[in-house]
Amino acid sequence: MDSQSYLPVPPGVGMEENFLSLDDILLSHERLPSRTECLFPRLGYLEKTSDSPDIMEGTKMELPLWLAKGLYERKRRVVSVELPKVYREGWRTVFSADPTVVDLHKMGPYYYGLGSQMLHFDSPENPEIAQALLQTFIGRFRRTMDSSQNAYNEDTSALVDRLDCLERVLFRMGQSGLNSFQGWEKGRASHLTTSALVLNYRKRKMADLQA
Repeated sequence: MDSQSYLPVPPGVGMEENFLSLDDILLSHERLPSRTECLFPRLGYLEKTSDSPDIMEGTKMELPLWLAKGLYERKRRVVSVELPKVYREGWRTVFSADPTVVDLHKMGPYYYGLGSQMLHFDSPENPEIAQALLQTFIGRFRRTMDSSQNAYNEDTSALVDRLDCLERVLFRMGQSGLNSFQGWEKGRASHLTTSALVLNYRKRKMADLQA
């Protein structure tokens, strides 16, 4: 059995997050275009483009996802969050035409994860965003898995360069399954062995009989 110094913790599913997952921690630091909806007194030092001691209402800035979610309230408007361009109507049209031609990693390595998190914010476009995420995933899934199954013992760097982080996980899973199957076909599958506890018990029993 192979031993690993670190066992990867999978990210959360959909709008949920797993704070033990390195991918979710990195995702939470993705920056979102935001606008302040009220005055933030004595916090002007956080806004490097202004000399004001306060962050004024209407200030545009980029906030990490974790902070934008913490400040966002539907009842009391503190900040508003704009959609990143990759989730806007123009790009949704591109994805609906042919999602396989888009370099998702270049557009943002956490396309599906960040898009799911954007549903936390009360946007009238949320239904369209959710549908675009689902259809993009469906449209790219078969090609991703086909590529993983047809690259046995080959350099796969060119294949995964255009994949989102979620797709890269699926690609590695497909590769792992292919390698295991190829090993089984060639008779290299792991064999059942006698447990060390059973072997030690037999040794003690033989010793008792010989005594």
